[in-house]
Amino acid sequence: MRILALLFLCACGPQPAPQFFGAERTDVTRDGRKYTLYQKGNAVEVIRLGYARRGEHQGIRATMIALIPEVTGCSLIDSSLQGDSGEMRGRLRC
Repeated sequence: MRILALLFLCACGPQPAPQFFGAERTDVTRDGRKYTLYQKGNAVEVIRLGYARRGEHQGIRATMIALIPEVTGCSLIDSSLQGDSGEMRGRLRC
């Protein structure tokens, strides 16, 4: 039973959307908060890990957007950005 619980907890880590299976993964900590970025071709997905309190979401979203060019080395196509402070996806111009 403990092994089953351990396997379940391991599966709770940041998992990419199906279109990002096989993507390059980068884990980043910024201002004490953890993020995972997946890049596959000219597409990017950013996932925030952990709980966010009311009032923190706007700052988290800004951090997620700022991480994209820093981690990928490409610029984000702003009009392609979708999502919220938990998970967002967009297209890149490299």
